[in-house]
Amino acid sequence: MAEIKALVFDVFGTVVDWHGSVAREVRVLARQKGLRINAVKFARAWRGGYRPAMDRVRSGETAFAKIDVMHRAILEDVLAQFRVTALSEAEKFHLNRVWHRLKPWPDTVRGLKRLKSKFVISTLSNGNTGLLVNMAKNGGLPWDCVLSSDTFGHFKPDPEMYLGAADRLDVKPEELMMVASHKHDLRAAAKNGLKTAFIQRPHEYGRNNNPDLAPEAEFTYNASSFLDLAEQLGC
Repeated sequence: MAEIKALVFDVFGTVVDWHGSVAREVRVLARQKGLRINAVKFARAWRGGYRPAMDRVRSGETAFAKIDVMHRAILEDVLAQFRVTALSEAEKFHLNRVWHRLKPWPDTVRGLKRLKSKFVISTLSNGNTGLLVNMAKNGGLPWDCVLSSDTFGHFKPDPEMYLGAADRLDVKPEELMMVASHKHDLRAAAKNGLKTAFIQRPHEYGRNNNPDLAPEAEFTYNASSFLDLAEQLGC
């Protein structure tokens, strides 16, 4: 097996808790504005628009746009769905930036620092560069590099993302490992020659609400956390 030289990470759900972070901010905003909103359903509805929006770009139906732009358009739909009409443009802008403020999982920062001691570590996210940089600043994420959808003008699972990451990091695909809590992402990475590490995130969709946590023999590594992965990789 070729030596692993670099790790690239899915971010939303793998590195940070999007569900808990968004729901918390929506609850605070609802309290401040006197709104009746189910914050959990709101967070899931907002995230639910993400994949269809990217698929429309990948199919050629719509032009490439940054995730910040997509999140803003989805937000308008979700506000309408939840009959929220009391937000100013400034409040909508601030709410849309919640994706820049997502909180890391408890093991994330320590795990990344351990992995960084042995490997180059980078994002490989459908998020845009500014979002990922702000998230890193807010959460203390110690990336060596930030690679994003707007780096390549594509979204995962397009091959250009995985092969582009190998090219940018100056490694062969088989020397690069994709780290993710989403099996479809790992399977796409493997099709392009990358090694794979599956991370279990039982709370991604709310407390103990992730049904797909089973290890898979097809992945190079299966781990319960970044700390577990670091242990397996000798970091």
